Amino acid sequence: MTDGIVAETITMTGNGGDEIEAYLAHPLDGDDRPGVVVLHHMPGYDRATKEIVRTFAVYGYVALMPNLFHRYAPGAKADDAAAAARDAGGVPDEQCLGDVQGAIEVLRRRPESNGKVGVIGYCSGGRQAFLVACTLDVDAAVDCYGGRANVDLAPELRCPLLGLFGADDQSPSPDDVAAMAKALEANGKTFDFHSYEGAGHAFFSVDRPSYRLDAARDGWKQIWAFYDRHLKGT
Repeated sequence: MTDGIVAETITMTGNGGDEIEAYLAHPLDGDDRPGVVVLHHMPGYDRATKEIVRTFAVYGYVALMPNLFHRYAPGAKADDAAAAARDAGGVPDEQCLGDVQGAIEVLRRRPESNGKVGVIGYCSGGRQAFLVACTLDVDAAVDCYGGRANVDLAPELRCPLLGLFGADDQSPSPDDVAAMAKALEANGKTFDFHSYEGAGHAFFSVDRPSYRLDAARDGWKQIWAFYDRHLKGT
């Protein structure tokens, strides 16, 4: 862990050359730092998810969260921007991939970068993290309870995958998680799934009734071990 971090809102180039808002956090000093793209949940680019970005910086990562809803309501509060995105039918996958590719490039260009970048997403961001892992050049991916992930993409997975799920969740349900695990195993992919009893959707969300301390605590333990192995090489 590091004693000090810098956290700030920046502008980055996303899909189609659009300039979008993003939240960046990194340690005050040091080099050879891996990067992590954080994909926010459906409730939006909010205060709680920015705290997750800062947590990655405390643990020695350079973390960047693109605001995937920026185009729908620039400058709006997280809830209003999320509502605008829902009204528009959600974020198209191609647009999301373009924004994430822009974030990857920002992280790899940073002077302290070790060249490795992971992706993590929560809720809708979990589904998007799996999509990224099957499409773009990332070194490791974490899917936190991403519902409606496309199991047909399993043969395309390009990096190690960690999945963290609630056993009481309905999207993804335990059957959904089992189907994805079966498809990944059949295709010889490297993955590690954990399902937590007594936890449902959004068990990482400290600001919501769905928060489950024990599941979140072990989930963070799994994330650090996974990223340390695949991004730091320790």
